[in-house]
Amino acid sequence: MTPIETVQQIYAAFGRGDVPAILAHLADDVEWEYNAFPNPAPWLQTIKGRANVPAFFQALGAIRLTQFEPRQFFGDDRTVVDLVDVRFVVEATGKEVIEPEAVHIWHFDDAGKVRRFRHRVDTWQTAQALKGD
Repeated sequence: MTPIETVQQIYAAFGRGDVPAILAHLADDVEWEYNAFPNPAPWLQTIKGRANVPAFFQALGAIRLTQFEPRQFFGDDRTVVDLVDVRFVVEATGKEVIEPEAVHIWHFDDAGKVRRFRHRVDTWQTAQALKGD
């Protein structure tokens, strides 16, 4: 399976809510949200280790996704970058966040497992929605 196919399988599992299937594609020492800057979004925090990644999915309980559409994939045998159209509503405030072409970056190890993952998104827009502005 190519790295792009792996990412597509991860997204399919995400759509089904199948966290164990996602975790199966991650290296034991995965860095989730590597090099993330401090921000108020609970789902955009740095996590280290596959055993801790379920915290990311739990944090997504703060939002209601209304759109999640992977659009384009670029990559080679070590890295995949994809553009994803995302819309969500912050449950606590009712504010909507629209992220056309959010960037997801996936890095793979020699075994074909995800070693590092990062969202590149508009954290300012998310922070405002979390505050209710």
